[in-house]
Amino acid sequence: MNGMNDTEIVAGTATGRTNRTHRLRRLAGFGFVATLGAMVATTLAAALAQAVGVDFPVPDGGETIPLSGFAVVTGFFSVVGIVIAVALLRWSDRPATRFVWTAVSLTAISLIPPLLSEANTATVTALLGLHLVPATVMIPTLARSLRSRTD
Repeated sequence: MNGMNDTEIVAGTATGRTNRTHRLRRLAGFGFVATLGAMVATTLAAALAQAVGVDFPVPDGGETIPLSGFAVVTGFFSVVGIVIAVALLRWSDRPATRFVWTAVSLTAISLIPPLLSEANTATVTALLGLHLVPATVMIPTLARSLRSRTD
């Protein structure tokens, strides 16, 4: 081996690692901002639903879900989405495509509990919408962050 090829191999490895680190930081940054946006949008949508008379009773509790509860749950599952995106960025050859399929599937599964609840139609409809609000914020944002410049 000549010295020039050795240098190119080392430089290529360092560049690949730097690119991956940059993409990871970009994903985390956009994910954090999207999480805050999803939390605000979901909480505002829940407040609007409450303002027009929709109640969000806790099953077998006699209480209603507070607005802060919507923000906390949205934040938690948004962070779960970021973790999934990071894992796909690390281990998948097509992270954006796989993330979209995974996130859409998980969103569809999340719609089942409201449909199975014994809540009234207005509450079920509002809950379905409140599952879709953060998905419309998080999925496109994270998918865009997962795409490389060459995709």
